[in-house]
Amino acid sequence: MEIGIVRNRLTRAIAGARERTQQRRERTVTAGRAYEQFLEVVATPLARQIASSLKAEGYSFTVFTPGGGLRLANDRGRDDFIEFALDAASEPAQVVCRVSHTHGSRTLSDERPVKPHTPPDALTEEDVLAFLLDALEPWIER
Repeated sequence: MEIGIVRNRLTRAIAGARERTQQRRERTVTAGRAYEQFLEVVATPLARQIASSLKAEGYSFTVFTPGGGLRLANDRGRDDFIEFALDAASEPAQVVCRVSHTHGSRTLSDERPVKPHTPPDALTEEDVLAFLLDALEPWIER
């Protein structure tokens, strides 16, 4: 094969890789902004309402908002929580939750999207409420 053809194809491959990288970075930044807005407008206020309602029912939960995240934690166990995070690697980027709870001496952990294949700016309060009610079941069934 001629060197000119090889170099031409290599140059196109490099340019294509750079373009894809730039597009991925832009999507990640956009998803990050949408996720921050989702936390501020939808998830955090709803998590606070749920924590307040749970306390009224005798279940002690606290809402924490560490940088870029949200955690609804059971006050009785340090490994009992529901934690929101952004999965920017998926297409489209989506909000995932890690649910961790202890059962005896075992800690069970599960990570799943709030609503599969749904970007943060498309999630509604109803989506988050339905997810949280399902995720809270290990604590409220006791």
